[in-house]
Amino acid sequence: QIVEVVVIDPGALSADALKGIAEAFVLREGTDYGELELSFDTKVGNLLKLVASREARIVFDPQTESVSIIRQDG
Repeated sequence: QIVEVVVIDPGALSADALKGIAEAFVLREGTDYGELELSFDTKVGNLLKLVASREARIVFDPQTESVSIIRQDG
């Protein structure tokens, strides 16, 4: 069964809600792959910049009832 995710416009969220989503995502997915270990706040800030620049988008999966952040393709 194919389930389509719902894209959430970050402009429709409060700053606190947006930060909370980014923090939860970093806590869940926050493994570093580079040589430089980044602080939690830096990871959250970088993620928020990606969302603001539309390089990443916030999505809701109705099947799992979870919110995630994914990078845009291309």
